[in-house]
Amino acid sequence: MVQVPVTVGLTTKPVTDLADGASWSFAQARAAGSLTTTTGPDGQAALRLQHDFTRSTATRGSYAVAPSPIEVPGQPQAITMLVDGDATGAWPRLQVRDGDGVVKQLDGPMITWEGWKETTFTVPAGTPFPLTLERVRIMETRSSALYQGDIAFTDIAAVVAPDVEQPAATPVHDPVIVTDGTVEGYAQQIAVMSDAQFVGRAPGSDTVAAARRTLQEIVAAEPDLLVINGDLVDEGAPIDFDLAARVLEEEVGDAVPYLYVPGNHEIMGGSIGAFEAAFGPAQQVSDLGGTRVVTLDTSAGSLRAGGLDQIRLLEDALASATADEDVTGVVVFFHHPTEDPLPDDASQISDRHEAAAVDALLGRFRAESGKSVAAVNAHVGAFHARSFDGVSNVINGNSGKSPSSTPDNGGFTGWTLLGIDPAEGVVGANPAPVTDRLEWLRAEVRARVDGLALDAPAELALGESAVVSGSVSQDGTRSVPVAWPMSADWSGDGVSVVDAAGSGLEAGAEVLRLNPATGELTAVGSGTAVLRLTVNGVTEEVTVTVPEAEAPEAEAPECEVPGEAPTTAPGSSTGKAQAIERGAGNPPWGRCEG
Repeated sequence: MVQVPVTVGLTTKPVTDLADGASWSFAQARAAGSLTTTTGPDGQAALRLQHDFTRSTATRGSYAVAPSPIEVPGQPQAITMLVDGDATGAWPRLQVRDGDGVVKQLDGPMITWEGWKETTFTVPAGTPFPLTLERVRIMETRSSALYQGDIAFTDIAAVVAPDVEQPAATPVHDPVIVTDGTVEGYAQQIAVMSDAQFVGRAPGSDTVAAARRTLQEIVAAEPDLLVINGDLVDEGAPIDFDLAARVLEEEVGDAVPYLYVPGNHEIMGGSIGAFEAAFGPAQQVSDLGGTRVVTLDTSAGSLRAGGLDQIRLLEDALASATADEDVTGVVVFFHHPTEDPLPDDASQISDRHEAAAVDALLGRFRAESGKSVAAVNAHVGAFHARSFDGVSNVINGNSGKSPSSTPDNGGFTGWTLLGIDPAEGVVGANPAPVTDRLEWLRAEVRARVDGLALDAPAELALGESAVVSGSVSQDGTRSVPVAWPMSADWSGDGVSVVDAAGSGLEAGAEVLRLNPATGELTAVGSGTAVLRLTVNGVTEEVTVTVPEAEAPEAEAPECEVPGEAPTTAPGSSTGKAQAIERGAGNPPWGRCEG
């Protein structure tokens, strides 16, 4: 059953009249400029943004920052704004914060006109409400576009439909991500990190420290290969690549072989040539045992934009893998996913026809070759996984930069460890829908752990149940529930861990039984048990006591015939006869009152 909320009619409601325009402030990224008050076409209050975009070839921006977040009324389908354009082709965006507290960007059309024009910023379907407006942004992403711009804006309004309660969508948690356990038993392991986004001019920044910490954790895990799946650096400047090379040399060196896949931030300062000069080809094909590894370039937003040659390279790599008996599976890495799991769809391959064609190509390879295949991406700012046509698709979250989603929706920092068993890669013409896919490849999502908490009772009565949970703290402010898509390992002494169906995964349920899928902890025997939770090598434990059940007090039997004590002595034959008549072997006054 599909539920679709329907409303009729749209109204326009003001967001701000900019009467407080003098309180707005100017901010910039790799630019210079100013923010001043002016008037609109009808004499209304307006703001004027002047900016100098000649100072860098990386992405630049000038911003009008509201003095405090401005609440947007209702559940808008779009936000409109009058813009006095300068025909420079700059990119206007509105920075808002959604109902989940996540910062999002609403995109407007490139400013190709001169004079005043109403501009529309669409609100993506599924956006949590209410929204608050934080800033108006004017962006320039073209490295060759160097100019000084001058725009003004006013009349910010919301296009609002009647409020409607949207039905809650049931999330799909693909089991390719291990939620209880590790990928330790798989023959091959590939570590994946991405989206640190540090700059060379700040080698001591928090993002550099986060990247170093991630690399240290990866080296300690001793994988067979490390894939850096894009956006290790932020601006793609020579100083960025110099720092990236230094960090990789100092933290990885020869300990783990690695491949560096370019993301969009690797070409912020120019073409892909600078990246390739520093780190080698943007596209590569190599074999790791029986697993073929293909890396591709979506730095310009799509595969096609990176050159038709790489699409042919992918087709050829799959075709040769079909014919090569030594290759049992293929893992394809590229920065932008074909499908963005977040509501705004802002982080997927821009060409939707190409995205569908890539998915179809991978699905066709699995069906026709009888071999396994997976795609691994990044860029979204959240950990996620899905599957299609027997193909596992894993999205690595950020390894340094702040996430772009809520903590319970994959919005945390960390990295991914893929476990691959080449012996299980050949699945034949009629594979099992799920089990064959998972026997070949699983993903262990390792969250960065600044602190780990385990919430469990210290005592349970025999037969009693309670819900236990864990949480990971990050960066001093973020609390992340220990649940899909985060991987964890539940264990303990005197504890039996069972799967969602209730089947035992570990022997020895002497005291407690735990179902990690539901968090249900049940006392099944008396004694003391230790419950343990491990996330990315950090362990927290709680001792749980189950006292022995007290023996129930014996209940006094009821009198079958109430009455007075017999007049004849109990030991006499007459007394015994009276007791028998009352249906008992003992005198009734010895076992009940009255």
